[in-house]
Amino acid sequence: MEDREMEKALNRQRVALQHLLPTSSFSSSSPLGTQNSATLSDSVCTAGNSAGYQKEISFGEDVVIVAAYRTAICKSNRGGFKDTLPDDLLAAVLKAVIEKTNLNTSEVGDIVVGTVSAPGSQRATECRMAAFYASFPAETVPIRTINRKCSSGLQAVADVAASIKAGFYDIGIGAGLESMTINKMNSVTKVNPKVKIFTQARDCLLPNGITSENVAQRYGVTREEQDMAAVESHRRAAAATASGKFKDEIVPVSTKIVDPKCGVEKLVRVSVDDGIRPNPKMTDLAKLKPSFRKDGSTTAGNSSQVSDGAAAVLLMKRSVAMQKGLPILGVFRSFSVVGVDPAVMGIGPAFAIPAAVKSAGLNLDGVDLFEVNEEPVVLQLYCMR
Repeated sequence: MEDREMEKALNRQRVALQHLLPTSSFSSSSPLGTQNSATLSDSVCTAGNSAGYQKEISFGEDVVIVAAYRTAICKSNRGGFKDTLPDDLLAAVLKAVIEKTNLNTSEVGDIVVGTVSAPGSQRATECRMAAFYASFPAETVPIRTINRKCSSGLQAVADVAASIKAGFYDIGIGAGLESMTINKMNSVTKVNPKVKIFTQARDCLLPNGITSENVAQRYGVTREEQDMAAVESHRRAAAATASGKFKDEIVPVSTKIVDPKCGVEKLVRVSVDDGIRPNPKMTDLAKLKPSFRKDGSTTAGNSSQVSDGAAAVLLMKRSVAMQKGLPILGVFRSFSVVGVDPAVMGIGPAFAIPAAVKSAGLNLDGVDLFEVNEEPVVLQLYCMR
């Protein structure tokens, strides 16, 4: 009797292990419950905790980035995309992903688009329209939007990576879209009176400019430091543009620009970021007045512009990418989101980066490059410290 119960227990473990171990470990012709029975042991059952085991069986399961394209990033209201509809911007990068990778659109499990300024239902509809412009089939490929403010595009990529890891699908696209010409930054129209009691709830209503001033004041980041960082940022961007480093990632967009004075339309092809200052000088930035507080340090010169543009990242399981012969540009290792005091909300990366690095099994000294949002530059300076 005991022998029969033991055999049943072992058989249940074999069934469970068949789902855990690599597919290649089992012959398709072997009957269920007979594979590798000689190796069944406690060490096998706990092998998921072994780093070596994880590397051995999960290599092909890695989530990898195989393509990433964007439009140029243009100034809102007066830049190259001021008269371009947001769905046309997204369609351009989605189409580029298809054409440049020879992607079978019916294999895409989901498209997730990070977007902030537009009303949710409106932007979701526009994104669905963009997918059709780019030739994604209505019958098989869904699309949705997500809003996590400034990190919405990153969150879209993370959501796709998580779904691939979970086995929901093997191929997905994480994207980002913003048309701040059309969709202005708006505040809450009807404020709950409870904010008078809950300080942090009230601070959620603070605009970015004020929270950046709070960071500068609270943590001692000077105007001169911010201006110096802004000059260096523009210098690097201008040098990268001049040397062609952005050429392969930017998708040229044929569109129109309307002359605001006479209404005449002009056809243009936009392929270069138009917000980079090629020769920034400290003396010029020093002349600019603070934008949010009379005694503040955040100016138009050391802040990010309001912009129009779109981007898309194609992710898939490594084994699928290898089958298709696509280049592995990067591996999605880890992701972390943290909450911080809304009065200084831009300091999130200072806490999220160490958590993400730790989750990847690394330490900060083992990372060669950090890329931190400059919105505005004071936030980047604090996070770097």
